[in-house]
Amino acid sequence: MEEFSTEEAVKEAVENAEEMTEEAAPEAEAQEAEAKDDKDSKKGLKKKEKKKDKKDEQIEQLNDKVMRQMAEFENFRRRTEIEKSQMFATGAKSIVEKILPVVDNFERGLATVEEGADPFADGMLMIYKQLLTTLDEVGVKPIEAVGQEFNPDFHNAVMHVEDEEVGENIVVEEFQKGYMYKDTVVRHSMVKVAN
Repeated sequence: MEEFSTEEAVKEAVENAEEMTEEAAPEAEAQEAEAKDDKDSKKGLKKKEKKKDKKDEQIEQLNDKVMRQMAEFENFRRRTEIEKSQMFATGAKSIVEKILPVVDNFERGLATVEEGADPFADGMLMIYKQLLTTLDEVGVKPIEAVGQEFNPDFHNAVMHVEDEEVGENIVVEEFQKGYMYKDTVVRHSMVKVAN
């Protein structure tokens, strides 16, 4: 067996490495060329993808725009429905306010006549009852006042009286009947309150 020196081993390793690099050079060049071709083809794909991306972006923008317009239209529809109902309630309340003096005049006139004494008065009483029934059907209700505790939301105190028999802040007398249309007060009751 021959003994190898370290110098000879290093020389041999260097020579082997040089031979391997010479053999690998054409392969490396081929791999670099392939990589370059791949990059070029990827760039071409990226350009195509970018074009698709622009189209996709445009489609997304148009979809978003359509969805927003649909939402705006739905909000507009709801808002107009609410406005219509509020306008109807305001109009109905206005008409009720104009009819209430007629009801008051019926009550004043019928208070002076005895029931059953005059057929004309009986006819007027029937018309008055029909008017009250119709108002009740559309949601107009009288406000209860006499014997109730004074409530500034429903009653308008025009007089005060000292009365020991009645409790404090109790409505003793009603001068003009108050009415509500559904949940809103059309006219407050004019009342006398005990202190």
